[in-house]
Amino acid sequence: MYATIRHKDETASRAAIDAWIFLAGYLVTWAGFSLAAVLAQWALERLGLLSMAMASTSAVLGGVILLAAGLYQFTPLKRACLRYCESPLLFLSRHWRPGTRGAFRMGLRHGSYCVGCCWFLMALLFVGGVMNLVWIIGLMLYVAGEKLLPFGRRLSYAAGGILILSGAIIIARAV
Repeated sequence: MYATIRHKDETASRAAIDAWIFLAGYLVTWAGFSLAAVLAQWALERLGLLSMAMASTSAVLGGVILLAAGLYQFTPLKRACLRYCESPLLFLSRHWRPGTRGAFRMGLRHGSYCVGCCWFLMALLFVGGVMNLVWIIGLMLYVAGEKLLPFGRRLSYAAGGILILSGAIIIARAV
């Protein structure tokens, strides 16, 4: 979409280069998030809070992550990030920056909205297991549904309620 818009103003080769620059900015944001996730994983491993499948060995930790992820589903930040992830055209129309530097900055910003939308959902991997393929596929399908289905925001709220309830039950049983 970015390249198509750019192609109207520039040559095809310049538009393609800037599209790759936009993608690079987007990937830099996700690489930063990935680094933070790896650091969290290492810290949890050192504290003995992760199993070999990289799932929480602490019911309280798992419950807290579920509860926090559920609460995050109701925040204005989640809604704002989801809005731009649902509509890349809306993002481009509101945050357009010209040139190569603008392409990179826009990629960083769009990546930030996408990370902001999904980061707590990805933290749920520490509950079900980073190596649990069924859990990963379930989260992937949920994230896709939240972004692509016409009732994505209602799905987000429903998931938030379920996560809060699940987290509260797990914490209550653990203490």
